[in-house]
Amino acid sequence: SSGINAEKQWYQRRVRGGEGAVELANAVVEACKQESKFKFLYELERPLVDKMNEIVRRIYGGDGVELSEMVLEKIAKLEKQGYGNLPICMAKTHLSLSCDVTKKGVPTGFTVPVKDIILSAGAGFVYPLAGTISTMPGLPTRPAYYEIDVDTETGQITGLF
Repeated sequence: SSGINAEKQWYQRRVRGGEGAVELANAVVEACKQESKFKFLYELERPLVDKMNEIVRRIYGGDGVELSEMVLEKIAKLEKQGYGNLPICMAKTHLSLSCDVTKKGVPTGFTVPVKDIILSAGAGFVYPLAGTISTMPGLPTRPAYYEIDVDTETGQITGLF
């Protein structure tokens, strides 16, 4: 236990505004100085494909990843350029452990198709794009702009809020 009362610090931020937020920020800095027991699921030195397979098997309960020739070529290039030791951050649907949104619960006997793999060198990780995932954050299935309209006679805009 870090001994830092985050709930109290959050409350102080709400009550005292910016001054309270400074205290919260200082509490976060102190918490970050605490010893961590964080451990990756896999050894970072393992090849990228092995790390993806490890995630699919141990986290999602699947059999492994499916990789196209294009993805295999990109992986080989990343590893040749020295990025093979970076951690993996899988980008896949949140609606199923598999990439098939109709498979609910804890499906088994599936593979995860990786359609692309992208380097985030500055952030220090590689992220495979699994299934039909889109990397544009925050968009619902039906974007809100479908509900926006302008009355051409009055100029009144509806559907914004």
